[in-house]
Amino acid sequence: MRDHKVTIACFPRKVGRSVAVALAVVAFLGVGHAELRGESHQSPAEYVNTLQGTNSRFELTRGNTFPATAMPFGMHMWTPQTGANGDGWKYQYFKDTIRGFQQSHQCSSWSNDYCVFSLMPVVGKAVVNEGARATKFRHEDEVARPHYYRVKLASGVIVEMAPTERGAMLRFTFPAEGEAHLVLDGYTGRCGVEVDAAGRRVVGWVRNGRLPHGLRNDYVIEFDQPFTADGVWDRDSETVAWAKSHHEGRGGGAVLRFAPGSVVQAKVASSYIDAAQAVATLQRELGGVEELEQVADLAKQTWDALLSKAAVEGGSDDQTATFYSCLYRASLFPHRFYEIGENGAPRYRSPYDGGLHDGYLFTDTGFWDTFRGQMPLHTLLIPTQHGRYLASLLDAYDQCGWLPSWSFPGEQGSMIGNHAISLLADGWFKGIRTFDPAKALEAYRHEATNKGPWGPANGRDGHEAYYELGYVPSPDVREATAKTLEYAYDDFCGYTLARENSQEKEKRFYLQTVFNYRNVYDPETGFMRGRQRSGDWTPGFDPIEWGGPYTEGCAWHWAWSVMHDIAGLIDLFGGDEAFVEKLDAVFTATNEFHVGSYGAPIHEMTEMKIAEMGQYAHGNQPIQHMPYLYCYAGQPWKTQFWVREIMDRLYNATENGYPGDEDQGQTSAWYVLSALGFYSVCPGTDEYVLGTPLFPKATIANEGGEPFVIEAPGVSSENRYIQSADLNGEPLSRNFLRHLEITSGGYLVLNMGPEPNRKRGVADEDRPFSLSRSAEFKNYQADKSEE
Repeated sequence: MRDHKVTIACFPRKVGRSVAVALAVVAFLGVGHAELRGESHQSPAEYVNTLQGTNSRFELTRGNTFPATAMPFGMHMWTPQTGANGDGWKYQYFKDTIRGFQQSHQCSSWSNDYCVFSLMPVVGKAVVNEGARATKFRHEDEVARPHYYRVKLASGVIVEMAPTERGAMLRFTFPAEGEAHLVLDGYTGRCGVEVDAAGRRVVGWVRNGRLPHGLRNDYVIEFDQPFTADGVWDRDSETVAWAKSHHEGRGGGAVLRFAPGSVVQAKVASSYIDAAQAVATLQRELGGVEELEQVADLAKQTWDALLSKAAVEGGSDDQTATFYSCLYRASLFPHRFYEIGENGAPRYRSPYDGGLHDGYLFTDTGFWDTFRGQMPLHTLLIPTQHGRYLASLLDAYDQCGWLPSWSFPGEQGSMIGNHAISLLADGWFKGIRTFDPAKALEAYRHEATNKGPWGPANGRDGHEAYYELGYVPSPDVREATAKTLEYAYDDFCGYTLARENSQEKEKRFYLQTVFNYRNVYDPETGFMRGRQRSGDWTPGFDPIEWGGPYTEGCAWHWAWSVMHDIAGLIDLFGGDEAFVEKLDAVFTATNEFHVGSYGAPIHEMTEMKIAEMGQYAHGNQPIQHMPYLYCYAGQPWKTQFWVREIMDRLYNATENGYPGDEDQGQTSAWYVLSALGFYSVCPGTDEYVLGTPLFPKATIANEGGEPFVIEAPGVSSENRYIQSADLNGEPLSRNFLRHLEITSGGYLVLNMGPEPNRKRGVADEDRPFSLSRSAEFKNYQADKSEE
């Protein structure tokens, strides 16, 4: 996922010259994998390596992640910082110095961060410049778990961190020799700080990043050791004013001195509401805590409970570590933006209108990525929280006039599509009914028939032509074909929600457009293509050329984005055999690319090339569902082959653990769902398409109900093919599970073998949902013919 608001035009943040990219790839691939430490794994949290995916660069990413020490969906995360203030690549594995330990909220390197401040221990002279104070470290001296981070710096200082939901506890163990200092850095924007030496406390605020409505982050830090001296500094002079206790300006902060050899513990809490709320939060989350181990233990219990909602057994240590590391990543976003008031009820300061509101609000996610797998995963594992999230989408609509598409923390409008409706329809169809569907449809109609003030995904680019022509014209509208495809899918979700709630007018409105994907299919080339306003295809078609009518991909990647009507897509391709041949061709095609409108290679192109899976580009979202489409064409064993191949070849738990941007949990969620044995090809229905399980046993702990157990005796990389399946003791021939079958609890037994069973799952009734084959649509066609 990219932030198109930042990277419009020639995409200066993403591109470099071909030679520079090639050299960077060579250097990147030369960095060795970090082995997971040889400790005894006793719980899910102990398997998680938060360094997974951190070996990333501008030119090539292995996740674009950083080692977040955080609670599940916590308001703030804490991380070591290897990059300069303001650098989206805040932690890169190949670097060997740390310049701070910072509060973070970043969900994408491409959109950077907001409301950041950091603490850095310095031995000897009080050096405040972020480059000069940077201190060497070794990965051998790191422990990186969700609930606990530890590193020994070359200065001799040991730094430890443990999270709470809206804060953290840090411990700095200084060496016996040399003055001990802590530098508080207010990052890149406006900030203020006040040192209370008598109270062993620092209070302050930061306002950095893209923050609407004067939003800022107030924080309080309490220390268990007295300061022997304190002062403040500003960014311009970078000298410490030891006689002063207050600073306000752009950048800068405070410096605290402790006795040599001190062991200093710091309790930190932050608030978007005000300073008093930060103090109250500190007392609520850390009051009475004396040692960091208490915080780490509680955080570990919380993570173990969350990760145990999808418990796996029988795999190798590497497989188990990869699974739980991915589940951890899928459980960081969206962030809880709400806080707890004096009466124990949730409240928040809105990033949309700046006002104080009662209730729940969540931020920091981009739906173009996460509607596909991460949000459906949340419907399964955390339906109560997900229900609050869905309700909050309509609160956001009330506060800013638009449904969210990319909140960070307010609306950014990045990427394409109107995928809030996917979340709402998917949740409603799966029994999460925490919102008013009529209001949701009202909000979506507004979204689908207007263009908002932010980015391409706020409102609908090219909506007039979309309804007039049946497609978005290219090159009049940037990425027009991709937008046409995603609008048609979103309209299906609007149709689904309207149908389920007897909103006949809305249902018929969206049924006019759900098949608009047909209007950009060119039967001569066998691809979705850019189409001009005149009706002619855009000239100079090249199936491996990126950009133009496509978003971060080429024709090979966007041929499959008809999630709601794969049967209709099969008809366009000429039937099952032709469709399967086209699917096969994705993996056998050249892995070359032409840069097209991007002008130079972007990292997604390079990642596809080095994966050596033809034109299959798993490092970006539009094609991630494609391996499951064999199940719609009578050859499910090819889904089983390729899904296992992708899990085995493209994922691991190390710093090189992803085949591209991890993207707020989506690429992780693909792995988690696929390792369980199924995937959400079409959110907005109640079906999950069967693939192939990774573990001999997996247990989904349903909220308030019986567990759902998936057993796959004998499964292995060789035994990846389903020979037969039984659901609750009854034979299962179809290639999908229904949501209620999982959430009601029960047993799915998948008998595995080394050769495909070409007789199982091949009947028409075994195929997953497609709109044009549904009884509802057939009834609609009959009604239309009578009219």
